[in-house]
Amino acid sequence: MSETSTTEQTTGIRPQRSRMSSILFILTLIALIIGVSVCNKLPAEHPLYVSNYMVTLLGKYLTYAILAVAVDLVWGYLGILSLGHAAFFALGGYVMGMHLMRQIGDRGVYGNPDLPDFMVFLNWTELPWYWLGSDHFAFTALMILLVPGLLAFLFGWFAFRSRVNGVYLSIITQALTYALMLAFFRNEMGFGGNNGLTDFRELLGFDLRSDDVRLGLFIASGVALLLVYLLCDSILRSRLGKVAIAIRDAEDRTRFIGYRVESVKLALFTLSAMIAGIAGALYVPQVGIINPGEFAPLNSIEVVVWVAIGGRGTLYGAVLGALGVNYAKTWFTGAFPEAWLFALGLLFVVVTLLLPRGVAGLLKFKRSSKAAS
Repeated sequence: MSETSTTEQTTGIRPQRSRMSSILFILTLIALIIGVSVCNKLPAEHPLYVSNYMVTLLGKYLTYAILAVAVDLVWGYLGILSLGHAAFFALGGYVMGMHLMRQIGDRGVYGNPDLPDFMVFLNWTELPWYWLGSDHFAFTALMILLVPGLLAFLFGWFAFRSRVNGVYLSIITQALTYALMLAFFRNEMGFGGNNGLTDFRELLGFDLRSDDVRLGLFIASGVALLLVYLLCDSILRSRLGKVAIAIRDAEDRTRFIGYRVESVKLALFTLSAMIAGIAGALYVPQVGIINPGEFAPLNSIEVVVWVAIGGRGTLYGAVLGALGVNYAKTWFTGAFPEAWLFALGLLFVVVTLLLPRGVAGLLKFKRSSKAAS
């Protein structure tokens, strides 16, 4: 049997059409980045003008899209339903928040050049050891990858070697993020307690309240999403990606023919956590705060809903789901704030029953129908 037919049978996606969808997505994303950047510089009275508020909102949506791609990598292609990716997202955000807090220096309320205001308020006398080095951006960038990546590696090492699968693994990942949420709420942890980290001033010497910096963060989020998508797409087209799909569809058979299933799971799960950390790090300077609420298990469940609605196992479907659902959330919370959770639940049920492959699956079906006719 040829490799092309094997891929079709296991994924339901023809490679050529999959490549065309990827190219179309990449071009659309590039057009979005350029279009928003240009329209933001137009006069405010111009009909195509994109406000600074909308730029920041779109930048936040793009970080959510990166998180959705991270979840789709392990759920859509590896069969691991993680309900704890909010933890990796929040950890990346906290690492970035620590760096931004150190950049405030003596401009804080208490004027302490070394300790953030909340530590002075709590009568801390010296900086905790895990804050050391956070004033350097290069060290922070490294920690954004290593902190969530190391946690995912340690968790995956024990879980996958113990062959924990299915709903049990999902419950454990949810318990992990809940435990971290409770820990970060405690003041003695040194992360600001329930107030979290906020009042950020600058990043790399640039004023975070500047409109140009907000636009730059939007562009950075778009470029990061593009690079993450290209990385995941190239991995999934490689032999590693084919083994991952085989594990998803027939784990015992894949193990029987000699593949190290646990190693593949561990590698992709760790990579997914690092991608989620990048998303969190880009999220924090745009929203201006990070607190323990980002660890909430409900956030992880919501990400899974984005992926399911957009189309599990497509990558670009995860992006569509993240952008579409969060735009709907913004509109609903402004017009009908009490109805949002009901609307989200109804949307999830409808998509699950009528569009089991999500919006991306519907688009593929339409293209297949046109090609057949």
